[in-house]
Amino acid sequence: MARLEGKVAVITGAASGIGAACALRFAQEGAALAGFDLNEPDGAAGSDWKEATALARGALFETGDVRDVERIAAFVAAVRERFGRIDVLVNSAGVGGGGLVHLLDPDEWDRVIDINLKGTFLSCRAVLPAMIEQRSGSIVNLASVEGVEGMELTSVYNASKGGVVLLTKNLAIDYARKGIRANCICPGFIDTPLLAGVMSQPEMAAIREKVRDAHMLGRLGQPVEIANAALFLASEEASFVTGHSLVVDGGFTAGHRFGIGKLLGFE
Repeated sequence: MARLEGKVAVITGAASGIGAACALRFAQEGAALAGFDLNEPDGAAGSDWKEATALARGALFETGDVRDVERIAAFVAAVRERFGRIDVLVNSAGVGGGGLVHLLDPDEWDRVIDINLKGTFLSCRAVLPAMIEQRSGSIVNLASVEGVEGMELTSVYNASKGGVVLLTKNLAIDYARKGIRANCICPGFIDTPLLAGVMSQPEMAAIREKVRDAHMLGRLGQPVEIANAALFLASEEASFVTGHSLVVDGGFTAGHRFGIGKLLGFE
């Protein structure tokens, strides 16, 4: 039996990248889909969402900003009217950002925090009443390895994703007795349009190689690998998992490698 048969999944950031990959995996496992994104799922970046809608037992997509309280509320109302329930929420909408703290424009700080952290809060806030009413639900928030350890020149991004990690723990504490589980995924560097945008400049080529090699598996992750983790957390297979931060990073946070193995002929 499909792991999400009869379930309704709301996914923010559904038009591309990890959100779209989650939509496709969820559709393959029997879920109806409700996607929300600032952009329409166009071109190659939107191919996963388009394939997902062809497989899903029902699909709804609306554009909007996760910072817009009224827009999110209207979207969730449309989902409930269309499908009658909400079983899963995946908060995948997000942006990059960073800089030295003493040089960082406060408006840039607000932009990243508002989308990555406040947007996650607002989406949870909108969906929780439906889950409370039905006394069941699974929330999967997308954080980052940069939410569990620091990284050079990404102060505001780290702060936003660290906030998502702790928000998730609070959700797990506060809503467990209502039958609602809340977990987050902390991906390593994933080969998405967002990462491609950051690493696209020619001067970033060497940095991209260093980032790749910092993953012990020697490569970047693929969106479907995060979607597989999200599927597990969304499904009944994770029925005793809540408040957890699942690191899916190819060994990025496992520790450090200094080349000693290569000296000994083991690499």
